Amino acid sequence: MPYTTLISASDLAAHLTDPDWVIVDCRFDLADTSWGEARYREAHIPGAVYAHLDRDLSGPKTGRNGRHPLPDMEQFEARLGHWGIGPGVQVAAYDQNNGMWASRLWWMLRYLGHEAVAVLDGGFAKWEREGRPTRGGDETPRAPRRFVGSLRGAMRLDAGTVEHLRADPAYRLIDSRAPERYRGEVEPLDPVAGHIPGAVNHYNLSNVNADGTFLAPEALRAKFLAMLGDVPPENVVTYCGSGVAAAHNVLAMEIAGLRGAKVYAGSWSEWCADPARPVARGD
Repeated sequence: MPYTTLISASDLAAHLTDPDWVIVDCRFDLADTSWGEARYREAHIPGAVYAHLDRDLSGPKTGRNGRHPLPDMEQFEARLGHWGIGPGVQVAAYDQNNGMWASRLWWMLRYLGHEAVAVLDGGFAKWEREGRPTRGGDETPRAPRRFVGSLRGAMRLDAGTVEHLRADPAYRLIDSRAPERYRGEVEPLDPVAGHIPGAVNHYNLSNVNADGTFLAPEALRAKFLAMLGDVPPENVVTYCGSGVAAAHNVLAMEIAGLRGAKVYAGSWSEWCADPARPVARGD
């Protein structure tokens, strides 16, 4: 059975030399976009290739399509194939600790129809704490494969659809950012503070323990069900600042057995770029 949500450090360690596994290091820092790649070159899980959020997991910005718009999918498929990802390959993605950056790659692969992808629970920090092997420098990817995706368009919503659904009681729009950003009290990254009217707040980092590992499935399930009420998981739409933390909430819901949530990929950075779109502040 493939790993489709989380993978433990011990399970990943058993597959470091497996030719049908690809490990991807997704460490990143918005304040220093070169940080993750520098840390990768210092030390990473043996065999891992590096995926840069801006360069590999995002496309060109226009000023109106958000801070991390999705890349051209054909180009992204070519990148995946270059890394050795193709049919039947298990992907393990990791970041520094809580899985937020790795969940972006997890969601993108699922969006392209690749189920066998999982996030390393606790990330590189837990891997190191357990004394597991690392090495520095760059890695030569495994033998290239041909990746052909099957786009699951229903997993991704655009701004127009969000505008239509945001006041529909049959749907739940979830803002994944920190509560103070949701309320519009601070906004360190985007030009407008606040949230999409009708959205409720579920901070994505409330999905994890202090060490970055995810809460138990039953704890996550209780959190989300208390917020969703009668709304089914397939009618949940998540967003954040730029489409990264939103994927973390989708991953948490799947860990909890609540499948089918969608992502507004442009998120707040796209929404607030259009002054005609409404903005709410407060709870």
